[in-house]
Amino acid sequence: MADKKYKSVPVQPSEVTPEHLYLSRRKFMKIASVAGVAAALAACGVKPPGASEPGSEAAALPSQSIDPTQTKAAEPVLYDDLGDAASSFKDITNFNNFYEFTTNKEQVAQLSQNFTTSPWELNVGGLVKNPRTFSMEDIFDLFEQEERIYRLRCVEGWSMVIPWSGFPVSKLLNEVEPTEEAKYLVFETLARPSEMPGLGKYSYFPWPYIEGLRLDEAMNDLTILATGMYGKELLPQNGAPIRLVVPWKYGFKSIKSIIRLDLVSERPAPFWVMAAANEYGFYANVNPEVPHPRWSQATERRIGELGRRETLMFNGYAEEVAYLYEGMDLNINY
Repeated sequence: MADKKYKSVPVQPSEVTPEHLYLSRRKFMKIASVAGVAAALAACGVKPPGASEPGSEAAALPSQSIDPTQTKAAEPVLYDDLGDAASSFKDITNFNNFYEFTTNKEQVAQLSQNFTTSPWELNVGGLVKNPRTFSMEDIFDLFEQEERIYRLRCVEGWSMVIPWSGFPVSKLLNEVEPTEEAKYLVFETLARPSEMPGLGKYSYFPWPYIEGLRLDEAMNDLTILATGMYGKELLPQNGAPIRLVVPWKYGFKSIKSIIRLDLVSERPAPFWVMAAANEYGFYANVNPEVPHPRWSQATERRIGELGRRETLMFNGYAEEVAYLYEGMDLNINY
């Protein structure tokens, strides 16, 4: 597979993780298995430059109450590692950011319901010894699907708790064997205008959606490729059939409906860095001490709850990931 060229950005020496820290990355405790429950998740995105701040009418959260006719009582109560209950079926399937369809969170599910997710291929190449194209059948055959219950913190100031099904990105990388020159991963979302009306409507954005991780971030045990949630396959509005989940970063880093993954030597320029570099950085680690230029990140609203709660550094996953950024100034929006 030919090495695809991506725009890159300069990197400071302090951003490269020392080898001894990379090799000693900590294991993440698997969460209890989840099965036999129907649901899906809201993927998290960001606001276009100039949009209203969270809390305004344009950023309004779902105001409707849970439908008492829903069989919520039949759903098991699931908890994350901090004891927070998983978000409800109704909330996580009706409040989604996926600009390829629309910027209206409550319309994504409707506009994406005819999105074709099968057949699907994930092309992995660049600086690897064994470039390969994986079908979804290959992925399910090769990689045992694990259950992880993660917090999702959106840069807009809201959050959810999500029961995911998926597998560590490290297992995929072990199959293709990155070369010594590989330092970063670049992820690319499908761009299909015939089924994604947002591509034409918001043509001023730098499509296709691109995201990137440093290689050691991708190899961390918390980083997964999700193929389902609540024991079911992903729905289109949630990034079907395969998406990235990086729980210590703001949700826009968890790119959806991935078709390509390339290993590269230089740091890429992700979608939101190209769209608004003054507001969004490459790392986008959850940090309550660093405000967005247009709003504070100190607190968040958990969807389905009243009021706000304090935002945790690294979204509460500091023990597992803080070592990755040793020596870096976390008050800088890299």
